[in-house]
Amino acid sequence: MLILAGTPIGNLADASSRLREVLGNAEIVACEDTRTTAKLLQLLQIDHRPRLIALHEHNEHEAANEIADLAETHDVVLVSDAGMPAISDPGFRVVRACADRGITVTSAPGPTAVITALAVSGLPTDRFTFEGFVPRKHGERQQLIALLQDEPRTAVMYESPHRLAATLQAFAQAWPARRIAVCRELTKLHEEIMRGSCQAAAEWAAEGVRGEIVIVLAGAQPVEIDPDAAVAQVVELVAAGTPLKVAASRIAEQTGLRKRELYEAALAKRSADNPGPVAT
Repeated sequence: MLILAGTPIGNLADASSRLREVLGNAEIVACEDTRTTAKLLQLLQIDHRPRLIALHEHNEHEAANEIADLAETHDVVLVSDAGMPAISDPGFRVVRACADRGITVTSAPGPTAVITALAVSGLPTDRFTFEGFVPRKHGERQQLIALLQDEPRTAVMYESPHRLAATLQAFAQAWPARRIAVCRELTKLHEEIMRGSCQAAAEWAAEGVRGEIVIVLAGAQPVEIDPDAAVAQVVELVAAGTPLKVAASRIAEQTGLRKRELYEAALAKRSADNPGPVAT
């Protein structure tokens, strides 16, 4: 069996009794950093010392099958340095390898910075997208900005404190007034949440920010569509020689309005303004 175990993201008191039980009984623990996990076991006062196997971004391809082999005959606990494993941390390939073999995969849920930041951000939580770490390269970061330009859902992403100022400046150039929350050191002693516009956040971070960072970005506001204006556009296309069905379909794609309703409204308008046959 493979057990995904969530570890505290900052405050040790967030360690659940089930996490303590799982680690206390574990024979094998696959972990992002064996030193970090050894220290966690010490802080949790777990005297039992399981076998620790390193699983990080540089060896996950090779280690996934090895850990799946062990999980066929043992209970293997999988942890990251903080939070839930496999969420922008190693673990996904191990889970897939175990699932492909029919090995039971379960979890001892725990804290995760994604959901914690979303919950405290003050931004809509009903629908959201997680983008992982903001790309390091300028061109790839611009691609992310283009992707989020019309994204209506709240977006959550991780960022390095060393690149935060540049990222927020890029966001401010794209959407100066869009709402954002920058969450720093969640659950730790110096926890800080900056809420405001992208422009205000860029100014706040300009002189440098330390700690673990989660960015929560508001979704794009829906564009107000004027149905009468959309119908007028259909009529204009028809007047220029475009068949009515084609014109209605084209404007429906652009506005999100129903093609049939645009078709019928434009047909009625054309009939009222210019009695006579209309190319449909």
